[in-house]
Amino acid sequence: MKSMTGYGKGVASQDGRELTVELKSVNHRFLDVSMRLPRVLSCIEDPLRSEIGKRLSRGHVDVFVNYRNTRNDAKSVRVDETLLSAYVKAAREANASLSLRDDLTLACVLRLPDVTEIISSEEDNDALIRLAVEAAGRALDALVAMREAEGRRLQTALEAGVANMDGFREQILARAPFVPEDYRKKLNERIESVLTDAEIDRARLATEVALFADRCCIDEELVRLKSHIAQFRTYLLSDEPVGRNMDFIVQEMNRECNTIGSKANDSVLTAAVLACKAEIEKLREQIQNVE
Repeated sequence: MKSMTGYGKGVASQDGRELTVELKSVNHRFLDVSMRLPRVLSCIEDPLRSEIGKRLSRGHVDVFVNYRNTRNDAKSVRVDETLLSAYVKAAREANASLSLRDDLTLACVLRLPDVTEIISSEEDNDALIRLAVEAAGRALDALVAMREAEGRRLQTALEAGVANMDGFREQILARAPFVPEDYRKKLNERIESVLTDAEIDRARLATEVALFADRCCIDEELVRLKSHIAQFRTYLLSDEPVGRNMDFIVQEMNRECNTIGSKANDSVLTAAVLACKAEIEKLREQIQNVE
């Protein structure tokens, strides 16, 4: 079992190029990868998405990429000689009319606006993709390791929660057969308090108790709830992403508990149902972070 929360960082370098990939993931219904890359790195977007999709099935993943190129041919400086000539010509014309001190030097004119331009050389896209895939692989290793560690903690909590819920189901199962008999006794006592024994219609009383027993019968719901619990425990042992399946099973568990609660005409049953629903809500919250 894996969580959807994690962080990983990977670095790859070769021939003066260094690329760093950082991944941060949180829970999400599907796999949602978000990255913003500068134009020079646009070639690595699809390979990065592909590598992430191979390792993750769910979660919102923010991708941060940092790139450094320290090669000697990475950048060059271009001097706009046409613009520089225009600057010099204008300066000399101003000097001729204003008789200013001529301190025009190369260092001075190179600092003039737009005279020089730093040009980045064309990047090797294949080299960038190789570095991106390598760095992403290392980042994913760290991210998955963190998600697995958190998943083990989630699994322990879910196992405890479903065990508690199964205990409350057992309480309901043990109490359910006594509810119709308790109803018969209470109904009989109420009738006897206002009528004489001769006036009591025993057949009618038996019919009323039978109808009540049918209305409050929860055998089918308890069988389905037991089946859902067994299926949930199977998912706990699965190596595959099971978060969505577990979420569906928990919804079905809640549906059965609601039905049992609506049929329960007994304080003991009602208390057990409420406790069971509380455990289901805890399971639901924790499952939201299961991949």
